[in-house]
Amino acid sequence: MNDYRYLLDKSSRKFVCPDCNRKRFVKYIDTETGLYLPDQYGRCDKGDGHYFLNPYSDGYARNVEEQKTGNATNFISSSRPHRKPQPQPEPVYFDFETFKKTLQPERYKKNTFIQNLLHKVAHPFNAKDVTKVIELYRLGTVAKGDWMGAITLPYIDIRDNVRTIQVKRFDNENHTTRTGKLDKVILSGLKMENRTPPGWLTSYIEYGDSQGYFTCLFGEHLLSRYPKNPVALVEAPKTAIYGTLYIGLPKTDKDLLWLAVYNKSSFSFEKTKVLDTRNVIVFPDLSEDGSTFKEWDTKAKEYQKKIPKARFYTSDFLEQLATKEDRAAGSDLADILIKNDWRKYRKNIRKEPQAPTSIEGTRITEATSSSTVEKSVFSHRVNENDGSFKLEAHKDYTRAQILQAIADIQPEKDSKALLAEMISDNRLHWCSTTEVIYYIPF
Repeated sequence: MNDYRYLLDKSSRKFVCPDCNRKRFVKYIDTETGLYLPDQYGRCDKGDGHYFLNPYSDGYARNVEEQKTGNATNFISSSRPHRKPQPQPEPVYFDFETFKKTLQPERYKKNTFIQNLLHKVAHPFNAKDVTKVIELYRLGTVAKGDWMGAITLPYIDIRDNVRTIQVKRFDNENHTTRTGKLDKVILSGLKMENRTPPGWLTSYIEYGDSQGYFTCLFGEHLLSRYPKNPVALVEAPKTAIYGTLYIGLPKTDKDLLWLAVYNKSSFSFEKTKVLDTRNVIVFPDLSEDGSTFKEWDTKAKEYQKKIPKARFYTSDFLEQLATKEDRAAGSDLADILIKNDWRKYRKNIRKEPQAPTSIEGTRITEATSSSTVEKSVFSHRVNENDGSFKLEAHKDYTRAQILQAIADIQPEKDSKALLAEMISDNRLHWCSTTEVIYYIPF
């Protein structure tokens, strides 16, 4: 007969280990009641002794007995579980030769996403720009099998290691229809053919299943290539690609570098540490109640404190432009951009003193010496989070009116100098759908 009331469960049932997060944790069970003890009591069955907490070692069992006599107090465990220090496993990266095969030029004719950008979207892009984006982000194609025509989206870290490769299928309007990972796509194909997986694939999946796959930013490898550029940080790779195609490729060190975190919950400190010394504009996706914006804004402020050399700004650009339908759908920046012709985002006001000129088809008339600088016809709003501002205007307005609006917003600065700076730095954008000029602060 066993004298112990609390024993490790002898059934085959396993729970998630509080230390390694794998489902191999055996809980203690109360033999009198048949109920499990609180979640921390048990042992991980990994076999290396890295987690074990005994209810007899921290006073839990004694406290239960004292409850019978009325002498028990509110019990708080003071013992820490036995954790055996675990050496960090050597990282296993995606096989580089297999990755290079996805980049074979002849495959792009089958790539639905790329072909849509060139031919089927409402406003097709220049082949030169699409090619440049392919080269920048090292986009590839699945050439055969069930995923044939899907795009491959590699997550390459700042040291050029391929951490993982996401695979996506798109319809003719570039809406996602299916998502996976290239390692699992390859494994599935090998199983169907009754072929043995190569050693690298087995090691890679074993490592990824325990340590995670999406452990760096999409586009992170570009940080070493463009060491001074400000960063636009979005949720999904597709949004980063569209951001680059619409706002422009990084040609100078003042142009935005578009990176993605993978999904909503992946906006983490571990990923953003690599952005040290950068100016970062965060573009949260939409949500019906605005919770995504609040969550990412809170995180951005937290990361700002932890990475003091970086500057994080949370943009409410989407929040201001979105319709009720956009919010309900959880739309992202790409969903908003594709409603418009990308050419409207590429044209910029030409530098002074050239005139007349235009912002995205909106006429700006050069003020003559006899012009009266009237009070601005603009209504404007400054975003306290990122220092950006919007000027809501009529379709026709004078340069003097723009200068007056800038003076209203930032009276401490020279309006002409600031306008010249905005023009030369490519930071003034016209959004035709809302008749808004949007200024990004750096």
